[in-house]
Amino acid sequence: MKRFLITGGAGFIGSAVVRHLIAATNFEVCVIDKLTYAGNTANFDKAADSGRLQFFQTDICDAPAVADIFEKFRPTNVMHLAAESHVDRSIDGPAEFIRTNIVGTYTMLEAARSFYNTLDEAGKKEFRFHHISTDEVYGDLDDSGDFFRETTPYAPSSPYSASKASADHLARAWMRTFGLPTLVTNCSNNYGPFHFPEKLIPLVILNALDGKELPVYGSGKQVRDWLYVEDHARALVTVSLNGAPGETYNIGGNNEKTNIEVVESICSLLDELAPREDGKPYRGQIVHVSDRPGHDLRYAIDASKIKTELNWTPEESFDSGLRKTVLWYLEHRDSWCRTVAEDARKRRGKGE
Repeated sequence: MKRFLITGGAGFIGSAVVRHLIAATNFEVCVIDKLTYAGNTANFDKAADSGRLQFFQTDICDAPAVADIFEKFRPTNVMHLAAESHVDRSIDGPAEFIRTNIVGTYTMLEAARSFYNTLDEAGKKEFRFHHISTDEVYGDLDDSGDFFRETTPYAPSSPYSASKASADHLARAWMRTFGLPTLVTNCSNNYGPFHFPEKLIPLVILNALDGKELPVYGSGKQVRDWLYVEDHARALVTVSLNGAPGETYNIGGNNEKTNIEVVESICSLLDELAPREDGKPYRGQIVHVSDRPGHDLRYAIDASKIKTELNWTPEESFDSGLRKTVLWYLEHRDSWCRTVAEDARKRRGKGE
């Protein structure tokens, strides 16, 4: 029986993995999550009813607590998703990104190494440590027309991407030096249900519905490859089960869009699904603001390796995935608006 230990399992991508594992397999699942602003156990409420899910509210930097969870749960597969991931927040306060993304990854790797060394040969053969990362570690493609490949040199631009690049290197070093069987995946921009509304798509949806401005950095011509989160969850489980230790797999949605195209697509869907009372189009709420420092122009993933070697391809197009996402936020608007308001109060130091 496979036993999956998932860090950050109450977050956006992590909870999608949890829901997929519970729904599509008979594996045991254990979640470690600190429950920061972006983590919520409600993200996997239905999965918790399965009887196959354990949860520990634990900081991945707490080495004794993490080691104890390894010993109690005895995983066959570790999927390390816990991370600070918002670029703007990393610019405002890099320290937490260094602590969680670098020190936290080190702590997880050391706990995994200690546990791995207690296993018999059959257990060692089965064990995998899968580190989940981002395409932002590769830097900026400009308008070259090229794609990020697994062999693309690292050139991170923000404190966030630099911290993730460091974590990637640690995962690979722990295999080269200590023999811990690690895998690394680098994904493109995710979107879908349960996404905390600080990222572009959920923020635009909720701001539009609230009649607020829809801020777009600079010209809005920055290009991203968009990946529906449930497609990503399937890919991650595929890699964890079938990927070769020591390998890296890029995961993309084959959906390159400029930021302004994404915002305008959301506006068009809302015009159809939740028209404004005054009958005006949501596009009238778009405003262009000063660009982010060090903002990369284009990310684009070549996902041919995971397709060829592991037979994975995304099931959702951008249009189908975006419609599902907008509909989900419309159905859950009130709860997510409260979540945004509470986070804003906490960030101002006025909340409890």
